[in-house]
Amino acid sequence: MICILTPEAAVLAQEPMSKTKQTKIGQLTLNETVTSALQNNPSIKTARAKWESAKQRIPQAAAWEDPKLSVNSLLGRFVDISRNGFADQMVTVEQMIPLSGKNRSKERIAAAEAVASFEDFRRQQLDVISKTKASYFRLANIYLLLDINDQEEAALSQTLDASKAKFEVGTQSQADYLTAGVERQKIIETRRDLEQKLSDEQTKLKVLMNRDPFSPLGRPVSSESLPPDLSTERLRQLTLANRPEIRQAQSMIIEASEKVELAKREWIPDPSVSLQAQHYNAGRQAISEINAGVSIDLPWFNRKKYRAGESEAQSDLLAAQQSLEGAQTEAIGMLRDQLQKIETLHHHIELYRDQLLPSARQTVSSYQADYETDKATLIQVLTSENNLRELETMYNQDLTDYRVAIAELESLVGTDLNVANRSRQSSGHGKK
Repeated sequence: MICILTPEAAVLAQEPMSKTKQTKIGQLTLNETVTSALQNNPSIKTARAKWESAKQRIPQAAAWEDPKLSVNSLLGRFVDISRNGFADQMVTVEQMIPLSGKNRSKERIAAAEAVASFEDFRRQQLDVISKTKASYFRLANIYLLLDINDQEEAALSQTLDASKAKFEVGTQSQADYLTAGVERQKIIETRRDLEQKLSDEQTKLKVLMNRDPFSPLGRPVSSESLPPDLSTERLRQLTLANRPEIRQAQSMIIEASEKVELAKREWIPDPSVSLQAQHYNAGRQAISEINAGVSIDLPWFNRKKYRAGESEAQSDLLAAQQSLEGAQTEAIGMLRDQLQKIETLHHHIELYRDQLLPSARQTVSSYQADYETDKATLIQVLTSENNLRELETMYNQDLTDYRVAIAELESLVGTDLNVANRSRQSSGHGKK
């Protein structure tokens, strides 16, 4: 007798073994995986260190120039003059006073650069999260395909037994029996390929989590999540507000604007105030006299230099504005393509789930019944089984690709869509 297991029956049949496997290797949740990657991934740590470094430039840029101390002492005099004709020791302290506010402009420039560095850090986080989720979903799919492979082998083994029984009583040819054995061997070889893919994907995920590639890794488990809001207008808003490349371009505009302001302030000289104490050899006091002075640069005699600086800053500002516009347009274009990809995958999933798979399962069941009454050949049964297996593989692959595409969409937009959706729903309830 041929036994063709439906997915529901196959899951029940495999449940004890699946539980044994999960107990042996443990479970791995998506949240646990992403958290581990965020905490341990080297590229994220590198980007964070660069951001921390950029923040330290802000107080440096805002600080005043260091005060200057100069000491002069007479080493020798080769003319005859009064002992008090010249000072023999002088101590001078000088400090530049940033009345022009150039240091404040430099501080704002450094702050804008720190924001750009932070967005680089966010981009690394988003990329790692996207890659981690994609690897997690692919790994879960491979485990599912391995389970299906086990179910198919078990079902085909029963078919092989039934074929052998028919061959022994002479109601079936030896060729059909041998064909069933070949199909079973194909399934076994397919499993070897799946195990290779499983190892490759496990390595990718461990590297993203910065774990020893030879260390054990649990089996991914499915988790329920809120369906993301894929409203085009909503995603446009989220992209323009959260995408790191856009926010980085915005910070570059702020930086360029401050550089324009700084170029204008270069015309304003910052005075240097000095205090000088002198001592004469003939004087009994430690300090014979005290002088004070003020010095300034004269930028007005170098107009060409400072005009060029202003023109350079204005050109940089225009370039930054064009860069922002380009980043926004590029992001919206990427969003459009990603949504089209997601829509296509969703269409495939519905087609397989609602039409192709039910029809293929019904075909297998029909050929099974006909084979038992010798109205269908074993080749027809095996062909229908192969077709069902291919459809199930394609369905699960499209389902995995859909989940990966959602993860890529979140990286593109710059935020977790489930979190954004929950926040929006909470805000809506709050307004009510």
